[in-house]
Amino acid sequence: MVGPDRPKGPDVPAGERAGGRTLIVTEDEELLDDLLRLCAAAGAEPEVVHGRLSPLHRASWESAPLVLVGDDSAARLARGEEVSGARRGGVLLIGRDLDDQGVWRRAVEIGADHVLFLPDAEPWLVDRIADATEGVGQQALTVGVIGGRGGAGASTLACALAVTAARGGQRTVLVDADPLGGGLDVLLGGERTDGLRWPDLAGSRGRVNGGALEESLPHLHDLAVLSWDRSDTVSVPAEAMRSVLGAARRCGGLVVVDMPRRVDDAAAEALSQTDIGLLVVPSELRAVAAARRVASTVGMVLGDLRVVVRGPVASGLRDEDIAGMLRLRLAGELPPEPGLVAALHGGEPPGGSARGPLARFCSAFLSEVLPAPGGSAAA
Repeated sequence: MVGPDRPKGPDVPAGERAGGRTLIVTEDEELLDDLLRLCAAAGAEPEVVHGRLSPLHRASWESAPLVLVGDDSAARLARGEEVSGARRGGVLLIGRDLDDQGVWRRAVEIGADHVLFLPDAEPWLVDRIADATEGVGQQALTVGVIGGRGGAGASTLACALAVTAARGGQRTVLVDADPLGGGLDVLLGGERTDGLRWPDLAGSRGRVNGGALEESLPHLHDLAVLSWDRSDTVSVPAEAMRSVLGAARRCGGLVVVDMPRRVDDAAAEALSQTDIGLLVVPSELRAVAAARRVASTVGMVLGDLRVVVRGPVASGLRDEDIAGMLRLRLAGELPPEPGLVAALHGGEPPGGSARGPLARFCSAFLSEVLPAPGGSAAA
């Protein structure tokens, strides 16, 4: 399924092709039927070319997010001038005969990135078509927040991170993965806001369209929120968590997940898609003891787990002492925020005041871990 190495020619910027129509070039009716079926599975409506590429089709060749070339058309394209000078990324050569060694030469001649053989490559191809249709770029940075003990303040920090990121113009999705936490929409003052909740998505399987998911969720404080409703549903299957969280991540930006302390199958799936974990630990000896058990369980799934020490310091322990006892990297101290409870009752979300300690902590953390424009996130 891996294409031949080749020097890349001029390419159309990805931003100019994102979200367009996939182009299919083939005269093989059976292959065309298969490719149309796969496009339908990916939610894509392709443009189909039979025979030679007209000037209009050559424009589509250059601008389409993805080009699927049947092996029956590859030799003709290579011999002619239809794609001469229009080498680009995102060209896939589709064949059926695994024993035909000439397919690799034809792939080089038309500038294909990959050679795929059906039916074996069908699942991979559906995902690739869907990515092209959605205009998928860099995946979202995903931050999971876990309480070291009950009442540690993990949900408050998760909301504050999301609110702070959205205030800074970052595309942000907040996911409530703790079914026993009471609902983040309540904490944000939006329990009556229209939109889908987890019980509506618990039956999700396979690939979920990221853009459609985000549009369907409640929007509060400039961010999309996936929370629980007030029903008796207290869990979602791991497969639903995989599909829904994967869709949220594909749209880029930041995804913040409020994690439960008990790691069931769904929580393990969420942790497997998490880039950085923040373990919130009050500065108390009993809280540190409880957090050690949580860290040992979470650490079996999540590689980058950091500790946030929540003040005020009442035990005489320094932040570094607590991080050392837990054998975790210190993400920082979260000082008390006077008036937080009153602000929540007044409708202001956690982190709503940009000058408060909570928002300042979140801003500093996000500036460290979120990629700069054109760059990569700090380690």
